[in-house]
Amino acid sequence: MSAVVSTADVRRSRVRLFIVTMLFLVTTVNYADRATLSIAGPALSKELHLDPVAMGWIFSAFGWSYVVAQVPGGWLLDRFGSRLVYAFSIIIWSLFTLMQGWVGFLSAGTAVVVLFALRLLVGVAEAPSFPANARIVAAWFPGNERGTASAFFNSGQYFATVIFAPLMGWIAHAYGWRFVFFVMGALGIVMGFVWLKTIYGPKEHPSINDAEFEYIKEGGALVDLDAPRDDSLRQRAPEAGSGWDHIRQLLSNRMMLGVYLGQYCINTLTYFFLTWFPVYLVKERGLSILQAGFVATLPALCGFIGGVLGGVISDAILRKTGSLTMARKIPIVGGMLLSMSIIACNYVDGQALVVGFMALAFFGKGIGALGWAVVSDTSPKEAGGVSGGLFNTFGNLSSITTPIVIGYILAATGSFNGALVFVGLNALVAAFAYLVIVGKIERVTLKRSS
Repeated sequence: MSAVVSTADVRRSRVRLFIVTMLFLVTTVNYADRATLSIAGPALSKELHLDPVAMGWIFSAFGWSYVVAQVPGGWLLDRFGSRLVYAFSIIIWSLFTLMQGWVGFLSAGTAVVVLFALRLLVGVAEAPSFPANARIVAAWFPGNERGTASAFFNSGQYFATVIFAPLMGWIAHAYGWRFVFFVMGALGIVMGFVWLKTIYGPKEHPSINDAEFEYIKEGGALVDLDAPRDDSLRQRAPEAGSGWDHIRQLLSNRMMLGVYLGQYCINTLTYFFLTWFPVYLVKERGLSILQAGFVATLPALCGFIGGVLGGVISDAILRKTGSLTMARKIPIVGGMLLSMSIIACNYVDGQALVVGFMALAFFGKGIGALGWAVVSDTSPKEAGGVSGGLFNTFGNLSSITTPIVIGYILAATGSFNGALVFVGLNALVAAFAYLVIVGKIERVTLKRSS
């Protein structure tokens, strides 16, 4: 018997599972910090005498800076690597979250200005987070596991509500809305330091063995995406630097434009949930802020289950058919069509039915939330951060438009009915984008500029 043991016979380590768990936890904190204002919103708006239009603009502040900072954030990731840029991002956005609690000690006019400014700063600091998630998944996961990995970390946005909406609702009820910001900011700072101690690239991680490294590399993982720590910045900057020509080529690619449009519409559902949904439960359905925090958990839990299930379904289709296009499009289109059930809330009166239709809509949204898997599948190696940044720029334009449009609908009609139709129609457009515009899903190959 041969004493030689092949790589295939060696038990692979499972470091990539720890990596995606950390991405999930950081994404959970990320979205909890975004949602602090929606939980504190009813009490805060009452104390500062803010009308729906003013609240809509304050809700949108995060989105303005988050969108503008996406491409610069992606460039930083390509130049300096995901680990350090992400760590600084987590710590800085958490500091600005914590500082929002202090606006309650200012006069009303000053408090509004400072709150808007702090939300802008949170948006800037969070900009690299999701492009970094996509880069890390591309570096650590083979193609046949990438859908599940991306869906898992992305489902942190729903888990944030499951865990933190009741907690933040209780904090706001028991201690006042200011402490929502204090507690969440402090938690994020701790998470930033944990990240620095535990996250490395595949070539650097002390716990990965050769069997796992070869498995992910042979499966298409971009293990060289972040240069090893002994490479100098000067050596990797020329290849990692992402010029305007890379951006131009991505913006002229029909597949990517369809993906960008789809993500804009998908995120409209996300930002309704993160901004106006608790207000809808309090103002339209008569719940207390404490009740709203707990009621919001059921749609969020369904979104979380749908999010994980969407990735599992996608990777199963990929293994069965070998078609990346079918594997990504089927869950996305089906999920978006299911999300249109949010409009049914306009036609029922019982709170249980309202929550049920919301849960169904967010279950569908979770199944269809595979955009970051598509980014990991399609981004060119030399511009992964910038590609993710562009994707997130277009996707998060809805973080600006959604709260403002809904604010104006409420001001004009005094009802959420039009707002729910607006959200449902965006789900329909997302399905159209993937069915008609995107075409075949494949990795973009950039042409060298002369």
